[in-house]
Amino acid sequence: MIKELKLSVPGPGLMEITAEVAAVVQSSGLEEGLCTVFVQHTSASLTIQENADPSAKLDLQRWLDRLVPENDRLFTHTAEGPDDIPSHIKAALTATSVGIPIVGGRLALGTWQGVYLWEHRHKSRTRRIVVHIGV
Repeated sequence: MIKELKLSVPGPGLMEITAEVAAVVQSSGLEEGLCTVFVQHTSASLTIQENADPSAKLDLQRWLDRLVPENDRLFTHTAEGPDDIPSHIKAALTATSVGIPIVGGRLALGTWQGVYLWEHRHKSRTRRIVVHIGV
């Protein structure tokens, strides 16, 4: 089963999408298998991270922004603004897909784990996420 999610994101940061992905798993009726989540963009990524304390998301965002700062004089891919190549580098350093086992018809996430879309661009936009459910 394959389902495409279209998600509106307001700008940079981590947006939890666990409920949306879990709904796809539930609608599949599969008891055991694998859920693969893939973002169809080069300036956003996916991660599994803590979903209990919001400060974890903020700290991750601040760390990545320090690692890949905007306005680096060596960057040449800046046609869409100062966040252009930094967003691509951030996506390259993180992940464009995650795989999560399905056990008992549910995502086998740990107690404090959530699935996140990590937006790296400043402007709000719609992102496409492909969710594949298989054995």
